[in-house]
Amino acid sequence: MPRQYRKPVPKSQKEISNDLVNPYVNPENGETLGNPNIPSDFRQFTPDSQKGVDHNRSEKLSSKEDKYKPLQINLLDIDEAVMYYFENVISPFVYQNGERIKVPLLYHSPERFKTMQKDGFLRDKSGKIMLPIATFKRDTIDRKRNITRKLDANDPHLYTFWQKAYNAKNAYSNFNVLNNRVPTKQFVANVVPDYVTLTYSFIVQTYYVEQLNKILEAINYSSYSYWGDPERFKFRAAIDSFATTTELNQGQNRVVRSSFTLKVHGYLVPDVVQKDLQAIKKYNDKSKIIFGIETVGSSAEFVEKTNQSSPTFLPQPGSGGGGTGIDPATVTYLNKNIQKLGTYFDPTTATFPCGWLTAPPGLPATSLDNFTLFVNGTLIEQAAVISFTQLGGVTTLVIDPSELGFSFDPTDEIIAIGKFDC
Repeated sequence: MPRQYRKPVPKSQKEISNDLVNPYVNPENGETLGNPNIPSDFRQFTPDSQKGVDHNRSEKLSSKEDKYKPLQINLLDIDEAVMYYFENVISPFVYQNGERIKVPLLYHSPERFKTMQKDGFLRDKSGKIMLPIATFKRDTIDRKRNITRKLDANDPHLYTFWQKAYNAKNAYSNFNVLNNRVPTKQFVANVVPDYVTLTYSFIVQTYYVEQLNKILEAINYSSYSYWGDPERFKFRAAIDSFATTTELNQGQNRVVRSSFTLKVHGYLVPDVVQKDLQAIKKYNDKSKIIFGIETVGSSAEFVEKTNQSSPTFLPQPGSGGGGTGIDPATVTYLNKNIQKLGTYFDPTTATFPCGWLTAPPGLPATSLDNFTLFVNGTLIEQAAVISFTQLGGVTTLVIDPSELGFSFDPTDEIIAIGKFDC
């Protein structure tokens, strides 16, 4: 039987990268944990993960019927920004024979460069010298490594994102309004760009030095500003120096020329296959589930609220499912919500002239969760509360100004609504 040879399969870039990483060895038990750059749950490589085809399906949302275009910024966009700003914003011109002539800008193609090197100027199709004129070409692209990086281009970890104005998952209904349902937010994500510095070489030629001076003055005035189309992209540009040359050789035309270097600080988001396969394009925010207690008539019930499904009513433990046999003290406690106006003490502290109700047996102890706090009609989130305590019939509120965004003022109206005992 002839021997069958298996065709070799080359390693993927992810396999090559993982082979170069030394596995971490636990000094206590000598256990090898694998690649330290991979979370502990995924350190045991599978064939799919080694080939780079593993992915989280929850992050792969369809872009069908989406009207937005994925963000792409390429070198041509930066070239167009430079040309647009020069022609439409700087718009240099000269006066010649009593006429106002706009200075055209051409890209310095190799053919044009060879002609200018040989003759010293450009000619049109009829052989006429084209002056005044400006030409430019892109020389270098330098990577800026001190701003940000994707960490791994084949598996990016850093993203920029913005929220979509409309999400089809948020269907309107009266139930959503009555139950204060929080809409689901959807975000469009894009990998962080590659920040680069592009260098362009410009050459400006005219008949006379007076004409050249006027052009250089206009260009120099626009240095260190943002060049580009306001409807598209704008990039910061800088010009440090101008070199001016005037040549008048025997038997040749006079050449008045100036050359300068333009540095543009730009960024690139290319359209590549690796980005489309691995990078997320959009995602939904996480849903919140809140468990609270409500009263219906004389019965207490636990109510489950979620922004994804309708509330589910469950009977209170010990009620027998019918809501009978509820302790009157429990019903009174659940129904009681008193509003109190606070007194300013200092920029981070306010007091209320009341203590708290004692929770009946079977219910959680009274705490900050049983109160809602407002300052000038604005809700104070619990994350901004350092402490909310009672002592001797007085309740004290202490806030974190850095989390809240401001501190108390003597003129503020501070209100608390909840289980006050007064």
